[in-house]
Amino acid sequence: MPKKKMQRGYHNSARMLSSGRILGNPDNWNPVKDNRVKNHPVGVKDQILLFESSRYFLVLVLLYQVIAASKDERAIVCFGEKQRFLGTAGAASSMMNPKNTITQIKRLIGRRFSDPELQRDLKALPYSVTEGPDGYPLIRARYLGEIRTFTPTQVLGMVFSDLKTIAEKNLNAAVVDCCIGIPIYFTDLQRRAVMDAATIAGLHPLHLIHETTATALAYGIYKTDLPENEPLNVAFVDVGHASLQVCIAGFKKGQLQILAHSFDRNLGGRDFDEALFQHFAAKFKEEYKIDVFQNARACIRLRAACEKLKKVLSANPEAPLNIECLMDEKDVRGFIKRDEFEQISIPILERVKKPLEKALAEAGLTTENIHAVEVVGSSSRVPSIMRILTEFFGKEPRRTMNASECVAKGSALQCAILSPTFKVREFKVNESFPFSIALSWKGPAPDAQNGALENHQSTIVFPKGNPIPSVKALTFYRSGTFTTDVQYADVSELQAPAKISTYTVGPFQSTKGERAKLKVKVRLSLHGIVSVESATLLEEEEVEVPVVKETAKEPAKMETDEASADAAPSTTSETDVNMQDAKGAAAASGAENGVPESGDKSVQMETDAKVEAPKKKVKKTSIPVTETLYGAMTAADVQKAVEKEFEMALQDRVMEETKDKKNAVESYVYDMRNKLSDKYQEFVTDSEREQFIAKLQEVEDWLYEDGEDETKGVYIAKLEELKKQGDPMEQRYKESTERGPVIDQFIYCINSYREAAMSSDPKFDHIDLAEKQKVLNECVEAEAWLREKKQQQDALPKYANPVLLSADVRKKAEVLDRFCRPIMTKPKPAKPATPETPSPQSPQGGEQQPQSADSPNTGNANATEGDSACSEVPPTAEPMETDKS
Repeated sequence: MPKKKMQRGYHNSARMLSSGRILGNPDNWNPVKDNRVKNHPVGVKDQILLFESSRYFLVLVLLYQVIAASKDERAIVCFGEKQRFLGTAGAASSMMNPKNTITQIKRLIGRRFSDPELQRDLKALPYSVTEGPDGYPLIRARYLGEIRTFTPTQVLGMVFSDLKTIAEKNLNAAVVDCCIGIPIYFTDLQRRAVMDAATIAGLHPLHLIHETTATALAYGIYKTDLPENEPLNVAFVDVGHASLQVCIAGFKKGQLQILAHSFDRNLGGRDFDEALFQHFAAKFKEEYKIDVFQNARACIRLRAACEKLKKVLSANPEAPLNIECLMDEKDVRGFIKRDEFEQISIPILERVKKPLEKALAEAGLTTENIHAVEVVGSSSRVPSIMRILTEFFGKEPRRTMNASECVAKGSALQCAILSPTFKVREFKVNESFPFSIALSWKGPAPDAQNGALENHQSTIVFPKGNPIPSVKALTFYRSGTFTTDVQYADVSELQAPAKISTYTVGPFQSTKGERAKLKVKVRLSLHGIVSVESATLLEEEEVEVPVVKETAKEPAKMETDEASADAAPSTTSETDVNMQDAKGAAAASGAENGVPESGDKSVQMETDAKVEAPKKKVKKTSIPVTETLYGAMTAADVQKAVEKEFEMALQDRVMEETKDKKNAVESYVYDMRNKLSDKYQEFVTDSEREQFIAKLQEVEDWLYEDGEDETKGVYIAKLEELKKQGDPMEQRYKESTERGPVIDQFIYCINSYREAAMSSDPKFDHIDLAEKQKVLNECVEAEAWLREKKQQQDALPKYANPVLLSADVRKKAEVLDRFCRPIMTKPKPAKPATPETPSPQSPQGGEQQPQSADSPNTGNANATEGDSACSEVPPTAEPMETDKS
């Protein structure tokens, strides 16, 4: 059989959105409506939304008024000898190429190689990860026949690029803007890594939204019965593949407020899989004397079987495990009950309550204040977890949301909110930041006057729970360039370096030679990334107002007009310079330009010389700020990664096109071989058939031997070579099947025009007999040509090249129609306009008085006659029906 290309498919564990509606939508109400685009199926600016989990990326494409496409895509990159296999294609290759298949990328980005958690994760990964020169991990894989290294950010960019391609194929349009879901525990460095990965893929993230916040948005925007005063508190528990996240949100009409976040980044479904894996690995070592830890492929197969076993135990009290040829050609069998599974999972289950308790404590609530508990996540189906949640909150957790797609749906809505194309129901999201951010700096340098010593100072700029986004301004007094550090105030939960970045402010100089006043603006962006946005030098300057002299002879009104004219531009300038003291600026401006205090003052008072006291204004000067990030990619590194991704994507595209051409050759060989003994049997001689079959067999052997690995051009040439022999046979068969209906249509056309030309129907009476005779002669000639060609064709065998082609018949029919139709559809001549009868004589004068040419009545009469003549439309002949129905 011919080889078929790998098709991207849905994962069995995913729940897909139905086309044309959004799941969980009461009464099929859609909150997303088009604002400006009416006849465009996609919109002006298309949005792609990505839900990131440890192993899956759920992609939803926001289309016109519906979420029309969804796809559960494995977050896998498999490096091959000639190309990469991304997503589902990579998952299919993972068993055969485990050491070059990269998974769980999110667990690697933005973390130091020496991180204990990372080291624990690396033990379960089949591929090689080494420490880079900067202390961060590098992934090693064999690609294009050589060992290459990639950063986790690069690999994540490859996944994003694959998702971008999927979205563009669904939309049939370019995709740039996106919304990406990230865990709440992502550090500043990890958030920057996601942004860099999106840039590598050619995407522009509008918002890095917390996964729990996206879930809350997807939940609340559909609620039409939210209270207006007292908030409705809902706890969202997301049990994912590798982490547990808890969020408590308060809902009011048209808004939600994130009250608290908590998490356990190492508690998820993979921990239950690992417990089963360790259990059966020990059991098989004892019973079958095999150690799966010595074989990477055996480990992958056993882990996959344990994952399926966990899902079976979620719905059944017991489940078997069977794997053929796991290792050393041995088939293994196992069996476990749910009670035994929960017993070996006790250390994992004991950690579930801690994030729940912490979230309630930070929100300042008790379980009685929680109105509902929503459980989502791919691992939330474990019965023991549901039992713990029920006992803790005192109420049954709900499953009203799609466990696997709620984050993607919330991201879709967030994209619609941020996009100018879509109009979304008014719903405000008040997000909070899960960490405390501090700014630290060194105190003033030793001064000759007071002998002050340097001291290290810090202040919390963004406390935990601070709204996102947010901007804070700090005032510094410095005499020269200084540095400040952005760092976490508490790293006990993060297990990451405290220092995020360092900013150098300067150089600058104070005009007075003393310490200058600087305003430093610190921003917490919508993505949860902290940065020093700008620094401004503030200096006060004294301005003396010149003496104002006026002549007493000029009237007061003239003085006032002149003062007003001169005052306007000066006031504007002063306001621009001194935004902080508008009142003082206005006063200075008025005095400076001589605007009178009151309109009642006499001319003599205006002419007195007045000298105002010196005024002060604030001069603002922007100071350069230099950023130093710890662990993040530089702009040059990102650009190199973009270029490398483009090269690899081009290589993938070339290989896919080469495979398509090879598949085309292979399909042609099998297809023509079958047709030669079936449909084409009568249209080819025995010698031609044997010769062509031998050629097909030769090409087939070549495909699996010398032609197994050829270029795209070679396959194209080979296909053209085969078609030179096969096309005539295919043409003869095609002509035989199409010729009959085409001839029947041509005969019907001839008969239609002949009957019309010979008809005595009154609708043809206006056509000259000579014209009708021309139509008859043309029909006779066409009929004679067809009769001659048909006799010649009937005398030929089917395997001979035809002399009567359907294309020639169609062309002849077009010529006949082009000649006859204008004659037979000639419109009847227009009837002459009948003159109107004269009106009766006027009873007053006995005879009607002639009206002058300028009379309005005459004009009206002429106009009426003209309108009557133009309004009579000449009748047209009925259209000829020459197509056989």
